[in-house]
Amino acid sequence: MSEHFEQVPERAERLHKLEELRKLGINPYPAKYQATHTAAQILKDAEQFIASQETVDIAGRITAVRGHGKASFFQLSDPSGKIQCYAKLDIVGAEAYQAFKLYDIGDFVGVQGPVFKTHTGEFTVQAQKLTLLSKSLLPLPEKYHGLQNVDTRFRKRYLDLIANPEVKELFVKRTRFVKSLRDFLDSKGFMEVETPVMELVPGGADAQPFITHHNTLDLDLFLRISLELHLKRLIVGGYQKVYEIGQVFRNEGMSPQHLQEFTLMEFYWAYVDYQTLMDFTEEMYCHMIKGTFGTLEIKYQDQILNFNRPWPRYDYRQLLIDKAGIDLDKFPTAESLKPELEKHGIKPDPKLGRGRLIDQLYKKMIRPSLMQPCFLIDHPLDISPLAKKHADRPDYTQRFQPIFAGAEIGNAFSELNDPLDQRARFEEQARLREKGDVEAQMYDSDFVEALEHGMPPCGGFGVGLDRFFAIVSNSETVREVVFFPTMKPE
Repeated sequence: MSEHFEQVPERAERLHKLEELRKLGINPYPAKYQATHTAAQILKDAEQFIASQETVDIAGRITAVRGHGKASFFQLSDPSGKIQCYAKLDIVGAEAYQAFKLYDIGDFVGVQGPVFKTHTGEFTVQAQKLTLLSKSLLPLPEKYHGLQNVDTRFRKRYLDLIANPEVKELFVKRTRFVKSLRDFLDSKGFMEVETPVMELVPGGADAQPFITHHNTLDLDLFLRISLELHLKRLIVGGYQKVYEIGQVFRNEGMSPQHLQEFTLMEFYWAYVDYQTLMDFTEEMYCHMIKGTFGTLEIKYQDQILNFNRPWPRYDYRQLLIDKAGIDLDKFPTAESLKPELEKHGIKPDPKLGRGRLIDQLYKKMIRPSLMQPCFLIDHPLDISPLAKKHADRPDYTQRFQPIFAGAEIGNAFSELNDPLDQRARFEEQARLREKGDVEAQMYDSDFVEALEHGMPPCGGFGVGLDRFFAIVSNSETVREVVFFPTMKPE
């Protein structure tokens, strides 16, 4: 079977070089190499290395070559940076130099030798010994013209990382960002846990799941759409503070802020309500942003997002009144609300219930205007099937969402722990599914049973980390901050 990359013209020439190297008795793919220093370490202490004439060992990829007959300069790149190296025939020997002439840009090599400064003032490793570590058969993208297609960058992220150092640094920051979250929660006494990816009943979010099959049990299962219901079961079981960072899967549309597979963090904290969680979330987000970027004023597109505390809190119902002139209390049913959507240019789907209609209004009339960090609070019951009601406002819930850059970056509530109320809300969701709402939540009888054994008052919080980091890193799309986003085959 012939692969498309086998037709690249340079590949035949490199295959020939590979065979020539083998004829010279050189193993082009050795198992290991012991480097003693990185490029950054050598450049930092170059004067000391020159004074001591200490021999260094460095390993990396050749990214540039300038040949001058019996001597060649070449650039070596490792994770710490780049450094110039110098190979000379009468120093490395005829056989080694003959092999070096068969090296290409993209090959990995080991270089051993002292450090010196060229007449142009550039610190350089003088090769006394060269070791081929991996012979590349395909050329790298050209520095300025070779990898500009966005889809190609995502499909072949390894080339993107080689060609674009800023992309590599972006993912270093993402790792730092997630680590700061984990460190913060650990410091507050939370226990990190792992829960199943495959579930009998997907729950905890309004989303369409992916379906898979367990061959041994001959059982259809769903990939999880959230982490919520298993983590709440752990609260029932007696834990007080738990969190999980893991992948979830939602079989829904793609957009600059949505992926079907993404990283979610959820935590649950017994004996606190959503008011406590708002203060906690401000502190947590500021910790993550300051720890990663060194500031709480973040550039996003043509604006500066100011994360300094405190953030304003906006009542959901009041914002709809202010921005759309719609008082939800005056439209208690889906049928009464549909004309209001039509007035604002929204064509309501007849299959959808009141909650989904409210959500459509919110996404058009409220969300785009919320650019600076804030909390949207006290959501309608119809769109919050797992949140506790307000005692004095039974049609609204103890819920909040952190919002900035016109996007929800988190979701939290005082968790519903009344098993009878939870049963009734699941039953209402089931009725919506029967009417054709494929994103309505499924009835989870095992979770209701768990609640009947008793769950203490509890606050719960979740946030999609890909979208969060994409915004605070000023990335154009969420795919920019995921190493290997799912793509349609070429």
